[in-house]
Amino acid sequence: MERLIPANERLLKSRKKVWGSELRGKIIVMICAGIMISTTIAITIFLGIKGIQSFTKNDVSLLEFLTSLNWNPTNKENPEYGALPFIFGSFAVTFLSALIAAPLGIGGAIFMTEIAPSWGRKILQPVIELLVGIPSVVYGFIGLSVLVPFIREHVGGLGFSLLTGTIVLSIMILPTVTTIATDAMSSLPKNLREGSYALGATRWQTIRKVLIPAAMPSLLTAIVLGMARAFGEALAVQMVIGNVRDLPSSILDASATLTTIITLNMGHTTYGSVENNTLWSMGLILLIMSFGFILLIRYLSSRRKM
Repeated sequence: MERLIPANERLLKSRKKVWGSELRGKIIVMICAGIMISTTIAITIFLGIKGIQSFTKNDVSLLEFLTSLNWNPTNKENPEYGALPFIFGSFAVTFLSALIAAPLGIGGAIFMTEIAPSWGRKILQPVIELLVGIPSVVYGFIGLSVLVPFIREHVGGLGFSLLTGTIVLSIMILPTVTTIATDAMSSLPKNLREGSYALGATRWQTIRKVLIPAAMPSLLTAIVLGMARAFGEALAVQMVIGNVRDLPSSILDASATLTTIITLNMGHTTYGSVENNTLWSMGLILLIMSFGFILLIRYLSSRRKM
């Protein structure tokens, strides 16, 4: 006959199994977290070391690099390393695309959560997910094939311009803004709407004066996340913006961004050369700006919790 195991022994064994599984789970989670943290620190240190070599090793002036308009690193007699046109181009297309995508994305989120019937969200949600899944090279190719000729013929200029890059980027970041804004509007408590309607407010008054102010920190977070993606985009912008070294005087002029110059020139430079190191410096600027976007998002998230 099998020996009957006392209840206290069974309870002790079950506790040991639970403790063992919890310990294994903690170890796995800590290993994953350690890999993520170490990878981030390693990338930051590597890019920081490579990014400052142009200033410490090659004696490139930091002030000239950030403020000069002239970029001619291949000139052996008088090389120039002014990255201001590319910095300006990166910020210009980022903010302009946010100006287009923010109202469209927030408006779409309001439509899906407050106005459209249930079937409206069922139709729009797959459309947004489809836009997220399209590769950036496809956006760039469509912009090159459709937008560039259209702007050249009907608006003016060569077609390769800040305007074209802005339109392409705004379409690319629109799903990000819309998705986060939709979640923000959906997470608002129902008593906000019910209280507003009980006081006699119309649906539009409720949306404009109650719901949007309540969700504003989350909506700003959605916009900043979209801007962070736009700031780091390279391939799609490279195909339509023109990639010139001059500072644009209007939105119809060709321009360049930090990412486009890095992708165009990195393969044509010698590792360790001055030009190669200045490209790493541009990458360091991108990393610093990415950290800035993250800090801004953290600040907006903390305001949301207050």
